[in-house]
Amino acid sequence: MVKILEENRAGSAGESSGLYHSSETGDNNVVVARSSRPFVSPSPPEGDGGSSGYLKGSESPDQQDYNNSGYTNNNDDQQDTYFTDEIIHIPDQDSPAFSFRKLWAFTGPGFLMSIAYLDPGNIESDLQSGSAAQYKILWVLMWATILGLLMQRLAARLGVVSGMHLAEVCNRKYPVVPRVILWIMVEIAIIGSDMQEVIGTAIAFYLLSNKAIPLWGGVLITIVDTFTFLFLDKYGLRKLEAFFAILIATMALSFGYEYIKVAPDQGEVLKGMLIPWCSGCDRKVLLQAVGVVGAVIMPHNLYLHSALVKSREIDRTKKVQVKEANRYFFIEASIALFVSFLINLFVVAVFAHGMWGDHNTKRTNQDILEECLINNNTHASVFPNNTKEFQPDIYKGGVFLGCEYGEAAMYIWAIGILAAGQSSTMTGTYAGQFVMEGFLDLRWSRWKRVLLTRTVAILPTFLVAKFQDIEDLSGMNDMLNALMSLQLPFAVLPVISMTSSRNIMGDFRNGTVTKIVSVCVAAIIIGINIYFVGYYVTTAFPPYWFVYFGVIVFGVLYLTFITYLLLHMFVSMGFTGLSRFEHELPEGDSLHAPFQSKSIPVTPLAEIAADLELELDKLKQKAG
Repeated sequence: MVKILEENRAGSAGESSGLYHSSETGDNNVVVARSSRPFVSPSPPEGDGGSSGYLKGSESPDQQDYNNSGYTNNNDDQQDTYFTDEIIHIPDQDSPAFSFRKLWAFTGPGFLMSIAYLDPGNIESDLQSGSAAQYKILWVLMWATILGLLMQRLAARLGVVSGMHLAEVCNRKYPVVPRVILWIMVEIAIIGSDMQEVIGTAIAFYLLSNKAIPLWGGVLITIVDTFTFLFLDKYGLRKLEAFFAILIATMALSFGYEYIKVAPDQGEVLKGMLIPWCSGCDRKVLLQAVGVVGAVIMPHNLYLHSALVKSREIDRTKKVQVKEANRYFFIEASIALFVSFLINLFVVAVFAHGMWGDHNTKRTNQDILEECLINNNTHASVFPNNTKEFQPDIYKGGVFLGCEYGEAAMYIWAIGILAAGQSSTMTGTYAGQFVMEGFLDLRWSRWKRVLLTRTVAILPTFLVAKFQDIEDLSGMNDMLNALMSLQLPFAVLPVISMTSSRNIMGDFRNGTVTKIVSVCVAAIIIGINIYFVGYYVTTAFPPYWFVYFGVIVFGVLYLTFITYLLLHMFVSMGFTGLSRFEHELPEGDSLHAPFQSKSIPVTPLAEIAADLELELDKLKQKAG
């Protein structure tokens, strides 16, 4: 049973009502949290009801106040997100034993999250990795996926335990300026990712139509088909998740077909995964390895995953149910990312073998051109007649497969790229909606959200597709991967910070080992990505003093903000020596106070009413 707690504060016409939730702290002080949205929480245990708009949690160990900030809004006028209309029931919640029925009920969010590991930018990074280093850095792909799983686990736990997704928690824990900067950075990441998806989809249409649909036409088609697919969730949450599963299966079958057709050396594949070394690798291969990490872990995906887990029915007053949900979501995410790793591995191995063959000699443009002319491939002109090493992208890579392994291989490749582009576009839209709602408390319907992001993403992509050649369009992916790398700390550091906070996570906060591993992962990711971006900037930008001056200024501001996020993270972890850096919160509130005490302004009238209640409670305690 779900109870919606509402309390209307009397006021003049036109004033909004305040919605309140409170719980009793250890010193019997009642703390009130204000929310601009209806608070939905499992009903209190029998015999422990709420009065005057308060929900009081049981004092038993399994029914601590883990629902202190969780809510789901069932008001369609206010919010129109993925889990609004339907909450998935979890069977046998009172049984602690592992159940495949339960796992099936929890299955869905992890697979939607895993789609970000399979977007066109990742596919291009995979084929370039295989082309540059053969199988030698497969271990980097595997460990990057494992590191991604660790971060996704933290994001999912945040959503399960707190009942709020990462953007919502950031809204309540960061001051206005850092909060706005975070929102801008995540939006940039979403738009950059959307541009990669538009590029991939346009190239897929170009290949499938055998040049009948020009690149700029494919870019425009992405507007229409995205709106069409977004209406699918009207048929129910599980059907929407099933549709995403079909798209993942399409990618697995498409790239799996290429893997079987090319037949790479299985021993070399295993060797590349299990031996963390790269003998004879030059700077180019090192940069490719760094690019793999930046391409695999997507910043906005952490925000997305923390929101998707809210679609399952979890009684946060019961510690055992929260613990069980964390376990099942981790199992599901592990399976989903294992599938995504296999698909990425297929692509790396296909081009590792195809580009180098059995003689460890990399193919040249001339070699592939001759092969395409022999097989009468209509895309043969994309390869120049020279002896330079072939540098593949998602377009040239598909043409190469068609010339080398039959025309069917090219079309099947294009189908896989199309599925990757479409699925990533849809999940990117949901991520954008969650981020906008969480950071700005601004709720738009999906079509408005799509129109905003897609317009910003399509304009530069359309101009390049219309007035430049396809090499320039595919080359944009390198720049966009660098952009993704820049934004990654703005998701990793907040999720570590929030999941390490005692007042947000309670007994489910990160333990010592998790904190150490998370900080090491964050340091590796930030270090790798700064190196990658620094190299890209110094090689891709013109050598003018004002360009370098602008880069230096941006770099200083960038590192300053990362330093702020690091300080906030260490404060959340309990480093009290850094408390002077803590955000000035309302009186009686801090990062170490109960999380529900953080004020969330609704209306001036609601704030006054809440403040009066607090003063009355203090007077009652003194009188007692």
